[in-house]
Amino acid sequence: MSPVPQRTEVPGCRHERADIVDSLFHGHAYATAASRGVFCDVCRLQRWLDVEAALALTQGEMGLIPQKAADEIAATARLELLDLDALQGEFRRTAHSLVPLLRALQGACAGDAGEFVHHGATTQDIQDTAQSLEMLEVLDEVYTGLHRIVGHLVPLAVAHRDTLMIGRTHARPALPTTFGLKVASWLDELLRHADRLDQLRPRVAVAQLFGGVGTMAGFDGRGPELLERFATRLGLGAPAAPWHVARDRVAEYLGVLAMLAGTLARIADDIRTLCRPELGELEKGWRHGLIGSSTMPHKRNPEDCEQVVVMARLARAGAGLGLEAMIGEHERDGRSLRLEWKAVADVSHHTLAAFATMDRMLAGIGVNTDRMGEQARQAADLVCSEALMLALGRHIGKQSAHELVYDLSQAGQSQGCRLREVLAGRPDVTGRLAPGELEEIFDPANHLGSAGVLVDGVVASARQWLDDVAAAQ
Repeated sequence: MSPVPQRTEVPGCRHERADIVDSLFHGHAYATAASRGVFCDVCRLQRWLDVEAALALTQGEMGLIPQKAADEIAATARLELLDLDALQGEFRRTAHSLVPLLRALQGACAGDAGEFVHHGATTQDIQDTAQSLEMLEVLDEVYTGLHRIVGHLVPLAVAHRDTLMIGRTHARPALPTTFGLKVASWLDELLRHADRLDQLRPRVAVAQLFGGVGTMAGFDGRGPELLERFATRLGLGAPAAPWHVARDRVAEYLGVLAMLAGTLARIADDIRTLCRPELGELEKGWRHGLIGSSTMPHKRNPEDCEQVVVMARLARAGAGLGLEAMIGEHERDGRSLRLEWKAVADVSHHTLAAFATMDRMLAGIGVNTDRMGEQARQAADLVCSEALMLALGRHIGKQSAHELVYDLSQAGQSQGCRLREVLAGRPDVTGRLAPGELEEIFDPANHLGSAGVLVDGVVASARQWLDDVAAAQ
């Protein structure tokens, strides 16, 4: 057995970026600058301090702790005033996720103000509240991304309201449709996600401040009032009951983000397949310098389409951890929280990365309308079989017509000839049709049904949503 080659050490490397989202070289494809800002571990500690400051200030206003102490805690709750290197060691030594930070804050406060840090609260109160703030920040970014994607798709649907193309089912030609209707289906799904985000936000964006087992026993009987004021100060809602082990809010957040990424992946995959040279109905943007292969210079690979699908699959995997975290014991269970620290960050990173990639892709998409129409007309003997069946059905009944057209079309495919060639030898069939009717039947543009009306309805809804978002800003 050959020995395994030893890895070459890089001088000066501290091995700080072992996760792909933090890679200096590839992280941009798995996360965004915004998502990394939200979940930066240093910034997370500052967010915990911000929550502690909000708690102290609220307790000071209510007379639960001295106002002077509250002001000192709030003024000192700045990470730059603390020793991060010492904190790193203390987290390892104590094996506790918050106490070292609390001790450092206490020690930095003047006088005895530090004695009132974290008064009556428990660790998960602070960390859950901070996580709610993180999710709220991500939801703002998601909403912005969704607005941009819808803004790309509306004019695309309008421009191609009546653009003829093949509708495909099971990856095979099915019936005529329009590219506008395909885009409208993307839009309609995204608008449902917009509704989900609106409904999700007030459920997810809530504070946690209930103490060790949820009774608020450490707040001198004024817990509910303190919670209301504390939550309002942070721009969050006040939940009716403790949720230390009730993790449905986080699971819903993860699920909705994973669904959003899944929709983006469906769009990306449609684009990828329609850009295949043998179809050539869409064309992705390209610029000189993009490289598709290290060995095949001609390649223009749809890597952005593929990356959106990768992000959706990773988001889905992370969302499953949210469901796992729902199974917690009694009043507290750290297993749930530790799962969420990974899942919330990862799903947020990957969903926002999917939005960013899709935004760039749609900005450069090209539509080959001539190719779409040409291929639909070339496939007319296939995609117009329903029209032939319905025309004959008026004379012999729909079910009988289905059997007849089935036999004729399948025979043509088996013999390698067009349906119209088979019909040429069946005057008993064509004789049932009016003069010129056969030509109308085999024109796919005559069989688009209510496609245009459906596009108009979705576009109107999308425009209204865009207007509502703009008015709310």
